[in-house]
Amino acid sequence: MEHIHEHDHDHHHGFGHHHHPVNLKEVSRAFVIGIIMNFAFVVVEVVTGLHIHSLSLLSDAGHNLADVASLAMALIAIRLLKVRPTERFTYGYKKTTILVALFNAAVLLVSLGAIGYEALHRFAQPESVPGKTISIVAGIGILVNAITALLFFRNKENDMNVRGAFLHLMSDAIVSAGLVVGGLIIVYTHITWIDPALSLIIAVVILFSTWQLLKDSLRLSLDGVPEGIHLARIKGAIGAIKGVVDFHHIHVWAISTSENALTAHLVVEPNSDLATIEKLKSKVKHELLHQKIQHATLEIETENAPCQESDC
Repeated sequence: MEHIHEHDHDHHHGFGHHHHPVNLKEVSRAFVIGIIMNFAFVVVEVVTGLHIHSLSLLSDAGHNLADVASLAMALIAIRLLKVRPTERFTYGYKKTTILVALFNAAVLLVSLGAIGYEALHRFAQPESVPGKTISIVAGIGILVNAITALLFFRNKENDMNVRGAFLHLMSDAIVSAGLVVGGLIIVYTHITWIDPALSLIIAVVILFSTWQLLKDSLRLSLDGVPEGIHLARIKGAIGAIKGVVDFHHIHVWAISTSENALTAHLVVEPNSDLATIEKLKSKVKHELLHQKIQHATLEIETENAPCQESDC
């Protein structure tokens, strides 16, 4: 029986060749601009909301403040991607990107409870609010959220935190558009319950925009197979390579929100020499890059070799 353990941390093709990596400089700049613009808008919403006693503006301010915190933590996590591995943390601190995504989703869901409670209280004791002011402030919100969302557009498919930021900011822009309409309705109808009703709609939008992020980040934190990766497809693609007898005992997990790892047993034909095996490994890793696997650890086995029960 021949066992050859082979680990690849930095394949010579570089995963950027087949997988578009996150542009850390561009993304960092987008996060900084997003944090500054959104925090400034939160201040405007809080001051105006308190002045005119608008729950919908204060709810949106709370939502946007949670997004500012999310952007700040995501920025820290992405910066930690550049920290070199150590003997204690052999993958560096890349996993923090997953933990931050999970934490952000949890924080946003908790904020739903506070918004819902206050909205129900306002339905019981409605207050008159100036709809024109709400519409003007919300109109500013559309611009702020749409502009900052576009900063993340190019990198949104390459990292969960970037995608989360983009989705949150776009949903914020939609919520702001809803507030503009709601404000205009208040101007022309003077219906007092519109304001708390809008805050409940905001809560529903937060729920839908956050639920998928919560599911994805929870799965990755439990070392589940990342979204868009299918073991059957990987096995089929590798099995189709000439010289591969079998490809089994496959494990795939996320190192970060943008990088994935795999361990597997690669069965080759009997009497394969070292040069043939090396060439085959290169082909396998090349294909794995197409399957969004940037780090591969392969154990080579020869056909018909006995294997341990855990390996079979």
